Amino acid sequence: MLNIVLVEPEIPNNTGNIGRLCVGTESRLHLIHPFGFVINDKNLKRSGLDYWVHLDVTEYQNVAEWTAQIPDKSRVFLMSSHAEKSYLDTEFQDGDWLVFGKESKGLGEEVLAQFENHLKIPMSNLIRSFNIANSVAFVIGEAKRQIMLQ
Repeated sequence: MLNIVLVEPEIPNNTGNIGRLCVGTESRLHLIHPFGFVINDKNLKRSGLDYWVHLDVTEYQNVAEWTAQIPDKSRVFLMSSHAEKSYLDTEFQDGDWLVFGKESKGLGEEVLAQFENHLKIPMSNLIRSFNIANSVAFVIGEAKRQIMLQ
């Protein structure tokens, strides 16, 4: 099972869509406070539809609380548009942690500095980034494909 981590998510619709994606791909969702919305926000529920009740989700008050329970930090992959290595050139394993930052700024330096595996999603120079829900879908899709071949 993959672990999807959202650090300080800001937009409820994105988090709801990612929650639905996690249910559909049998992945765990980890949410790190503070959020830009209330977890029972109607938009979150609408985006996640009635699937939210099936979601394996854990909330953490801060990054330190989350990192304290990671068994193998070498299996944590942080997504950053500034990374050199593409997620397409990475060998994923069951149980990996795929980490995404807040919509407005991505992952902060304090989080990036804690882990060595930084990955990017290749994209045109015409945009700064993809929508976070799309980014999560890209990376989960590739990781699940690889895991199924193992």
